Amino acid sequence: MPEKLPVIPDSQVTARLEKELPGWKLEDGWLRRKYSTDGWPTTLMLVNAIGFLSEAAYHHPDLEVTWGKVWVKLKTHASAGITERDFALAREIEKLVLWRPPKGSVMEGTPNKFVFSK
Repeated sequence: MPEKLPVIPDSQVTARLEKELPGWKLEDGWLRRKYSTDGWPTTLMLVNAIGFLSEAAYHHPDLEVTWGKVWVKLKTHASAGITERDFALAREIEKLVLWRPPKGSVMEGTPNKFVFSK
């Protein structure tokens, strides 16, 4: 069974989200984030990428998936609230999902955005 981590108070969660993960919000006791994509194939790639990170971390978010949108919800069930584990996975998801090759890189990157931070 995973270690029961201390719950972070809502006021601290909100302050940290503004500073560390501005695209995320605290809603109904969950860390939440919506990503938009350019269509169903990209949505499936996004879900699989989040699934890979989550399984590697052994911490599993709730996902809501529709054409062109993925909502991610994180909470540590064993602790019944938001913990450092949720922040850690949210940071990894954000890095992966929004990563693009830097300018001047040998990797061209896609000419069009295919995952949006909205």
